[in-house]
Amino acid sequence: MATIDVLLPVKNGINFLAESLDSVQSQSFQDWRLLVLDHGSTDGSRELAEQYHARDPRVELHSFPDADGLSGLLNKGLDICDCRYVMRHDADDICYPDRMAISLEAFARNPGCVVIGGQADVINAEGAAIGDMKMPIGSKRVGAASLFRNPVAHPTSMLDFAEVSRLGVRYGNDFLNLLPQEQQIRVMNLAEDYFLFGQLAIQGKCNNVPQKLIKYRWHGNNVSATRFDDQMKVSLRVSRYLVHAFAMLSKVPYFDPAPFCNHGGLLFDVDGQTDFSDEFEKMAASVRDGFDHANEVERELAFRKLASTRHEALLLWRYFFFQTHNEAETGEWDAIRSWLIRRFPGKRRMSAPAESMA
Repeated sequence: MATIDVLLPVKNGINFLAESLDSVQSQSFQDWRLLVLDHGSTDGSRELAEQYHARDPRVELHSFPDADGLSGLLNKGLDICDCRYVMRHDADDICYPDRMAISLEAFARNPGCVVIGGQADVINAEGAAIGDMKMPIGSKRVGAASLFRNPVAHPTSMLDFAEVSRLGVRYGNDFLNLLPQEQQIRVMNLAEDYFLFGQLAIQGKCNNVPQKLIKYRWHGNNVSATRFDDQMKVSLRVSRYLVHAFAMLSKVPYFDPAPFCNHGGLLFDVDGQTDFSDEFEKMAASVRDGFDHANEVERELAFRKLASTRHEALLLWRYFFFQTHNEAETGEWDAIRSWLIRRFPGKRRMSAPAESMA
């Protein structure tokens, strides 16, 4: 039994797979097992993984060509884990050498945490730096953020496998079981990680470290690029579901998160409304009460307050005032910018569908 089992799903990822595998083998912490979960590759990815296994038996190839989407594939991986912690890693990303060590130290400092994520550099297909990924820090801050966006970068995450097993955590499934069965949802793709992390985050069981753990590769074939609109709709559905669960868990009033979400770096058009000041006050009261009026939650609410207007000039002024007091995080400026330029031809405009819990 290794301390860490690494789940690495792949389907036709030959272009970047070797570099990804090498980065795991180069970790400063060496008590790991790498489970390559092949989803029916035909480009040589399976054969490459077999070559790595021949040189290092800690690298194992497991083929699940008929797994039900990414959720099903990752759940197959969880079923064969035998470890203290399980780490996610993608076939096109690169771990920094101390990634495992940093995450393990964070678990020691955060008793009760089930998920630890972190920050990332963003690179292109050629490996050149093109930006960074900055995520919230603090378990209650992460919990509050989870109501409006995914607060943990999936490929940076490590999970406490003992707690995953005890709580029945699986991708795509509602393991909280707070809502009536007819209102429960399954999320098998597009936002399966958000659904999993969100259910844990609203309980205060997720956090992020301030260090950069990986190089996240953005190359245009990422699901968030190829199926963007579908992903936004699923993400909003998850947000609404999480708020319902949060309201029941914390015994606070429900609110619709749609006006305040910034999934994919977008603000939603909610029935053409331009002023959500009243909705913000109700939302903020529920969030503050649900997270025990923790100071760290105020950073999250500050951004949601500036986003409570859809008047372009006021929105822009609020953002620049906000930025003078807060370091911007991933998706915040993008959300403001996308709203300001949405009238240009070819620019995205997402309308929030009416809420339904049926």
